[in-house]
Amino acid sequence: MTQTAAILSFLRAGRVLTPLDALRRFGCLRLAARALDLRHAGHDVRCRLVVVGPQRKRVGLYWLATP
Repeated sequence: MTQTAAILSFLRAGRVLTPLDALRRFGCLRLAARALDLRHAGHDVRCRLVVVGPQRKRVGLYWLATP
């Protein structure tokens, strides 16, 4: 299974994904690129920047919008 397919399956289960989660779960260093691949394939992948951690880092939170 490709990274893109694995990420799509994960998102279809109603879960959300951050870049660090994608690295840990799928070995994916470029979640934004995989999300773009999914968008080009017709999937409605959404992203919102969230602030996390004590150092207040901003990261993307990705999910699959339901129709």
